[in-house]
Amino acid sequence: MSMIRWDPFDDLASLRESMDKLFEDVFTRRSRGQALTAWQPAVELFETDSDVVVRAELPGIDPKNVDITVTDDTLTLKGEAKTEHEERGRNYVRRELRYGSFIRTLPLPSEVKGDLAKASYKNGILEIRVPKGERAKPKSVKVEVAE
Repeated sequence: MSMIRWDPFDDLASLRESMDKLFEDVFTRRSRGQALTAWQPAVELFETDSDVVVRAELPGIDPKNVDITVTDDTLTLKGEAKTEHEERGRNYVRRELRYGSFIRTLPLPSEVKGDLAKASYKNGILEIRVPKGERAKPKSVKVEVAE
């Protein structure tokens, strides 16, 4: 039988991880005064020369039931993943599918024209393209050479 040296700091690290998870679960699910949400969809946010693009993972959710709000500097997704009719007598071994309402507010990297936003949905991915404001678009300037 081998002996393992006890290190009290290992227990503290484990305790810290548990406390971090607890605080994350309790406090980070509130979004700007909104009610507690069950989950948040995973997103990608990137820029092109003319647009800010947000892609959200929303499999199994009817895109007609997703509310998209765009301001000059934020984009908010709000909706609900409805649960299937739960049958009595099911003895779940594992249940990882997400159900319930969600809200996700993202700060945008540049000023946008929210009234010109367009959204599309394909294969469970919601894509929102919002044109950048005039100040945010890159401008090229031609240099004149004096002779």
